[in-house]
Amino acid sequence: MLQGTGSSVGKSLLVTGFCRVFAQDGYRVAPFKAQNMSRNSGVTPDGLEIGRAQVAQAQAAGIEPEVEMNPVLVKPEENATAQLVSMGKMAGKLQAYEYMTRREVLWQNIKDSLNSLRSRFDIVVIEGAGSPAEINLRAGDIVNMAVALYADAPVFIIGDIDKGGVFASLYGTNALISDEERALVKGFIINKFRGDPSLLSSGLDQLRELTGVDVIGVVPYFTDVYVPEEDAPVEARRSDSGVEDEHVEIAVIGLPRIANFDEFDPLARIGGVRLRYVREASEFGNPDLVILPGSKVTVADLEFVRSSGIERQIRRHLWDGRALMGICAGLQMLGNTIRDPLGIESDRPEVQGLRILDVDTEFVGEKVTVRTDASVVADSGLLAGASGVKVSGYEIHVGVSESGGGATRSMVSMQRDRAVGYSDTTGRVFGTYMHDLFKNEEFTERVVNNLARMKGIEGLAESEPFSQDAEFDKLAAHLRRHIDFAAVYESMGLPMGVS
Repeated sequence: MLQGTGSSVGKSLLVTGFCRVFAQDGYRVAPFKAQNMSRNSGVTPDGLEIGRAQVAQAQAAGIEPEVEMNPVLVKPEENATAQLVSMGKMAGKLQAYEYMTRREVLWQNIKDSLNSLRSRFDIVVIEGAGSPAEINLRAGDIVNMAVALYADAPVFIIGDIDKGGVFASLYGTNALISDEERALVKGFIINKFRGDPSLLSSGLDQLRELTGVDVIGVVPYFTDVYVPEEDAPVEARRSDSGVEDEHVEIAVIGLPRIANFDEFDPLARIGGVRLRYVREASEFGNPDLVILPGSKVTVADLEFVRSSGIERQIRRHLWDGRALMGICAGLQMLGNTIRDPLGIESDRPEVQGLRILDVDTEFVGEKVTVRTDASVVADSGLLAGASGVKVSGYEIHVGVSESGGGATRSMVSMQRDRAVGYSDTTGRVFGTYMHDLFKNEEFTERVVNNLARMKGIEGLAESEPFSQDAEFDKLAAHLRRHIDFAAVYESMGLPMGVS
C-alpha cells in the first residue's frame, strides 16, 4: 500500500507506475483506492462511475477499470457539500459532518470490493488518501491505515521533498500512527527530488536511526511522462506548444468547479496549438476557440461566468465570428434554460442559461454514466468535413437536453440513436455531452484545421505521435531506476517476476 505524508505528494502517479512494473513482471495486478475525493471521474465498461486516477491505473495494469477499484467516490460541490458515489452509483448529497453516518455501509462495500480484487489478482496496489496521521480524522478512517490493517498490507509512505520539510513529514507521520500500524510500514519513498542525491545521505541515515525504516527510493522530479492528473489545479494545466507566428489559440474557461479537465491535454500535443486556461475576464484575450468545460456544479459555475465578466467576453468573441464549444455542463450553460424541479443541484427550480445554443436542460433523478460511441453528422463550421467521423468517449451527467429549432443534431450516439452533440445554424457553436472527444485524433485534427482555416492558416494540425502505453512504460522505467523494487517484492513475499 502506498500512503503519503499529505495530499499531492504523488501517490496516484506512483501507484500507476507500480501497477505497470508489476504487470511488466508478469503479475496480474489491479489498483484499489477505498475512497477517492475528486471531481475527475471515469466510467467503467458496465456504466459505473469511479475516480479518474483509478481508470488510468487500471490501464497501466493492462486491464479494464471496474467499480471495485474505487467503491467510494466523493465529488466536492460547494458549502462543504459533496455528492456521494457508492459502488459506482450516485447515492445522494452529504454535508461534511454527515459523512460518518454512512461509515458502516461504506466500510462494508470497501471490504467486499477489496476481497473481490484480492481473490482475482496476484497483487493489489492500494492507494491511500491525504495522510494517515490526521489525528482528528483517524477515528473514522476508511481509506488509510484501516485498509492496511484489514489487508495486512505492507505500507510505503511517500513524502514530497519539493514542498520542503520532507524528513519532518516522514518522521511525524510515522510517529503519529499506532504501534500496530507502524509495524506495517516497510519503507519511505522521497518523491520529486531536484539536485544531487548524495546531499541527502546524512538525512537518510538519521531518519533510519530515528524510525528504524529505510528510504527505499529517492525519485527525481520529472515532467517528460504524461499520466492524467487526479485533481490538479487548473494553473498547473497550462500548455504552450506550437510556433510563434502561425498558431491556433484555444482557451478553456477555468471554472471554479471544473471537472475532467485532463480531456483537453491532447490539444497541447498538436503542433501549432496553444492551450491555456482563463479564470478572469482580463485573461480572455483573443482565442480562436473558447471551451466551456465540464463542472461539478453547473448553476454555480454559470453564475461565476456571469459575475466574473467572462460572459461579456464570450459574447464579444462570438460577435467577432470566432468559435465556441461547450462540453457536458458547458453545453447546459450555453442553452436557454436549466430546470431543476427536484432540487438535485440547487434550490433554484429554473435559471436562465447563456442563450447561445437553442437547447433546454432539465435535471432528472437518474445520472447517466455510460461509455459512448458516436458519429458526427454535421458538416459545417467547427465540424466541416467531419461528417461520418466516428468518435468514442464517455458521459457523466444528470441533465437531459432537448434542442429547439435553432440547434441541430451534430453528433449521434451509435448505440442509442440519440443526439449527444448540437450545433447552431452557423456551425461555429457546438455543444456535446461526450467527454474525451479530443482523444479521437481524426476528430481533433479536423476541428483544429477548421479553426486554422477560419484564421487563414492552412495545414496546421499535426498530432505528435502519442501512445499512453509508451508513457506508462516510461514511468515504470523511471521508477525502476530510483526505487528498490527488490525490497518491495520482499515485503510482499513474492519473487521479482513470474514466468
